[in-house]
Amino acid sequence: MAASLTLLLVRHGQSEWNAAGLMQGQTPHVPLTELGHQQAARAAAELAGLARDGAGPGALLSSDLLRAVQTAEHCATATGLGVGTTPALREQGYGVLEGRPSRELWDVVDWTDPHWSAEGGESLAQLHGRVAALLGQLLADPPAPVLALVTHGDTIRAAQAVAAGLGPDRLPAVTPHNGSVTRLELDG
Repeated sequence: MAASLTLLLVRHGQSEWNAAGLMQGQTPHVPLTELGHQQAARAAAELAGLARDGAGPGALLSSDLLRAVQTAEHCATATGLGVGTTPALREQGYGVLEGRPSRELWDVVDWTDPHWSAEGGESLAQLHGRVAALLGQLLADPPAPVLALVTHGDTIRAAQAVAAGLGPDRLPAVTPHNGSVTRLELDG
């Protein structure tokens, strides 16, 4: 098991559904917008700059959802790394709520209950458990000392909670911006 592991969590660039204000969850086919490709290219350039400074990723892993894969392709081009994909990095599933306007969800979702989920969806507790399992695997057998993970906003918040030893009821309130790179240190 590694003593520590550095994660560079890249949130995918703006997608067509981000721009339209629709809840995406695990809907697989939503592509990036033009702005999303620009954001992904900037995140990729940030990773490449870290590599030039000797602090860049040695491996690149992405959610298997299209918006993340498209972002990861920018990162792969900039860093020269291959891209692996995993469903473990997917966004929280919102089931029957996916595709609905995000503003409607404030009246439907119980944001105070980490065990609440929409029909066919995934609770924050389930997301937290999925992310904790992946981070545990990566820490036990890291492909490199620094990993870039291309993923989604709620997944990044879950990873931050796991790394801080917090439960699903204590996820950070702030979601990183599209195309951002968030550094996270994991200790074994």
